[in-house]
Amino acid sequence: MARYRPGMGDKRYDRAYFDRWYRKGGMGGRQRLARKVALAVSTAEYHLERPLRTVLDIGCGEGAWRAPLLKLRPGAGYLGFDGSAYAVARYGTRRNLHLARFADFAHLRPCAPVDLLVCSDVLHYLDARELDRGLPGLAALCGGVAFLETFAREDQAEGDEDGFMQRPAAFYRKRFEASGFRALGSHCWLSPALQDEATALEVAPPALG
Repeated sequence: MARYRPGMGDKRYDRAYFDRWYRKGGMGGRQRLARKVALAVSTAEYHLERPLRTVLDIGCGEGAWRAPLLKLRPGAGYLGFDGSAYAVARYGTRRNLHLARFADFAHLRPCAPVDLLVCSDVLHYLDARELDRGLPGLAALCGGVAFLETFAREDQAEGDEDGFMQRPAAFYRKRFEASGFRALGSHCWLSPALQDEATALEVAPPALG
């Protein structure tokens, strides 16, 4: 479990925060991150039936996904957004990171729909109002697969518990599906654009209705 920087409250997502949870705490380490990136890339390419070209990372922090992603697909375009002024000021130019809150994606459309949309360790730190405002925008910006790594009440996850929302998994499933996503498993969700191409057993049965 990790973080999102919503730009509100007393919690500061500055260098000390990233030092604590990522450089000293590890938060799973580089090998675990590399496996997540490989999973997301391969899942997107399986459903797209071609190499991945574009990635949008919402709640990207310092852009940790960028290096392992470009190691796998050097020609891919990476674009990140985060609410941490520190992260964007320090790494924005080098890693193509930009400042935005999650709720901004109710209207913000910074690019055409991407092959892979990443929103990792973000949604469980948002209040329901901000989550509901931004989530339909994620579906609109995803033309392939979304990696929506989210932790629920049932998971007993370890990490930064400050601001963590104790919600059941069903809370997220219903909202993801209402936005148009279909579950693929392992935090991967198929975009509305590709659902007509998926076979019955490639996606999970809808939780809604």
